[in-house]
Amino acid sequence: MEDACFKGAFYPTDEEIAKWMDRAFDMAKEALDNGEVPVGCLLVYKDQVVGKGRNEVNETKNATRHAEMVALDELLDWCCHGNRDARSVCEQTVLYVTVEPCIMCAAALRIMNIPVVAYGCRNERFGGCGSVLDVSSAELTHTGSSFKCVTGHRADEAVEMLKMFYKQENPNAPKPKTRKE
Repeated sequence: MEDACFKGAFYPTDEEIAKWMDRAFDMAKEALDNGEVPVGCLLVYKDQVVGKGRNEVNETKNATRHAEMVALDELLDWCCHGNRDARSVCEQTVLYVTVEPCIMCAAALRIMNIPVVAYGCRNERFGGCGSVLDVSSAELTHTGSSFKCVTGHRADEAVEMLKMFYKQENPNAPKPKTRKE
């Protein structure tokens, strides 16, 4: 792990990653227990959790309620209630998430200028940090700042949790329609 500064935020140490990812995995387990895709995350600013989230898509019937979006909303509320500059806070905040952010979430993190994202496993279907598209480091004008990714912490465990979810029946999935010949 590098000790150098990256756009105002220090790279997390192995100990910090382990500490915060433990809590992110707790959020992912909570999501799984609630019939959601098991993704959990924390936004950490100066060793303080300023936003946390787990997937809430099924529960809210809103496809945008990914863990990262829920956590970003909490961060913005925290800034608003504390009369803090959201841009300045975001530029010094690290996201810890169990699964690589999807393209939508990676774009939101980029727009919000989050400089470092530590994640567990890759998201081969929807990943926005290199698995499908590299929103995190692509040259994209007028879209915020690129961000550094620290990958692989407890990746096997994150994959196993995803497998557990996809083995169960999703009660919110639409009922298949039978075709009439």
